Amino acid sequence: MANSVLNAPHFQNEDEAFAYVEARLWPNGPVCHHCGNCDGKRIKKLAGKTTRKGLYKCYECGKPFTVRMGTIFESSHLPLHLWLQVIHLMCASKKGISTRQIQRMLQCSMKTAWHLTHRIREAMRAGELAPMGGPSKIVEIDETLQGKIEDAPKKMPTGRSSFWNVALTLVERGGSARSFHVAGTSMANLLPIAAVSMLATPTL
Repeated sequence: MANSVLNAPHFQNEDEAFAYVEARLWPNGPVCHHCGNCDGKRIKKLAGKTTRKGLYKCYECGKPFTVRMGTIFESSHLPLHLWLQVIHLMCASKKGISTRQIQRMLQCSMKTAWHLTHRIREAMRAGELAPMGGPSKIVEIDETLQGKIEDAPKKMPTGRSSFWNVALTLVERGGSARSFHVAGTSMANLLPIAAVSMLATPTL
C-alpha cells in the first residue's frame, strides 16, 4: 500500500521535528550555542507550560538555547515541522519547486515563502568547486549541440547559433561530471573553461 513520506512523524508533529533535528545536529547530546558546553549534567531541558518548544538552559553560562540557533531555522516563527516539509519537497522535486507553490502549500504570505526558500537554497549552495583531475586522473571533455532537429546546422558552428545551444561537459573517470553553457565550439570558447576547471593543463 502506498504511503506518503510526508506522513512521517517529524513532518507532522513539532515535538517529533525537534527530536529529528536534534538527533542529527547533536548526536551526542545538546550543545550550548553560547558557550559550547556539552556536559549533559550542566544542561537542562525546560518543560514549563509557557516554555517554547525545544528550549534548553545551560548552567555554565546561564543562557537558554534551542537547536534552531545557528541554523537556517533561527529567528523564524514558522513551525519546525513545516521547515522540514519544505526542505524535503525542494530536495525531492526533480525540476525544483517555486516560491509561489510553497506559498500556496503553506497558505502563508509571499514574503514568508520567499524568505523560507531563499534560506534553504543558500544553505544548499556548494560554494567554490574543487578542480577536477590530478595525478593519474583522466578527465574527458566533449561538447554537444542542443536544439530542434529541423534547425540543425550543416556543420559545427564556431559562434553562437540562433537556434542551438552549445553545452560543454567535463567527466572525470570514476568521479564527478560538470556541464557548462558556452557561446560556441571554438577553442577560444572551450579552453578557458577547461583550464579553470582542471588541476592539470588540458589537452583537447
